[in-house]
Amino acid sequence: MNVWWLLLLVFAVSWVLTLVLRRYALAKSLMDIPNERSSHSIPTPRGGGLAIVVSFLLALPLLACLDLLSISALVGLLGSGLLVAVIGFADDHGHIAARWRLLGHFTAAAWVLYWMNGLMPIELFGYIIDLGWLGNILALLYLVWMLNLYNFMDGIDGLASAEAISVCLGMCLVYWFSGNTELIWLPLTLAAAVTGFFCWNIPPARIFMGDAGSGFLGIVIGGLTIQVAQGFPELLWSWIILLGIFIVDATWTLIQRLIRGDKVYEAHRSHGYQHAVDRFKRHAVVTLGVVLINILFLLPLALLVGRGWLAGSWGVLFAYCPLMILVWKLKAGMPNR
Repeated sequence: MNVWWLLLLVFAVSWVLTLVLRRYALAKSLMDIPNERSSHSIPTPRGGGLAIVVSFLLALPLLACLDLLSISALVGLLGSGLLVAVIGFADDHGHIAARWRLLGHFTAAAWVLYWMNGLMPIELFGYIIDLGWLGNILALLYLVWMLNLYNFMDGIDGLASAEAISVCLGMCLVYWFSGNTELIWLPLTLAAAVTGFFCWNIPPARIFMGDAGSGFLGIVIGGLTIQVAQGFPELLWSWIILLGIFIVDATWTLIQRLIRGDKVYEAHRSHGYQHAVDRFKRHAVVTLGVVLINILFLLPLALLVGRGWLAGSWGVLFAYCPLMILVWKLKAGMPNR
């Protein structure tokens, strides 16, 4: 099978499955009902992210058959992604205690980290540093945080989908211009799977992603960053740069809530993007703004790092400082008045 036909098939499967899941959610009354912590005002079907899960995971063995994916990456992403999706699906349909969810998340992160052979030596301010066992602990925490922050940031129409698409396509450009074209197929396949769902999630959304989809995207994207660090430590930072908005907003908000003594495991709407929705009154404006920041600001920095013209850690610093000012201005982590 030609790989371009595979990408088209992934998109089509995701689009059709989202339609089926929307009808299923409507029939079973699996609705996201607005409350005081919601950023939407109309009851909306949820659980559509399962279409991303199914279409992407079905494509992985085909990519392996085309010699575009190693067996270790196949097993790592398949196992961790499936576990996170099952946990999220169960939570979407009922409730799982936070401690059991977290145990499952750490298990999934450990699984993908094991099959990716742990965190390889990384570039830090121009030097290659091997953190050893400490690096693996930090990588484990990073994967669990990526999984959860993606869930936290999936709060308005189209945002989580647009972030995944723009980041994955941006990394494809980084791979292309850095001469690593063999790496583009995984992020390109993930972008195709998310785009099929995004057609139904464009503001105003006709279906929401749900925990199954958002958690899945977090662990898979986190896994892709760990995978690329094996042979190309500088490209790890390109991923981190492009994911800057989600990482900075979620992390800043968490720290602010910890400082205030809030119960961080309780639902809230104090993220920077949620305050931005309150200010601009439209989900589409905020989602489009995130995409534009990714393309016009973060992508050029990621390309500079990928080409070796800028040390990765400096690139992250240049990217994150303005983003921290932005979320501070938006009062991220502060309660809505």
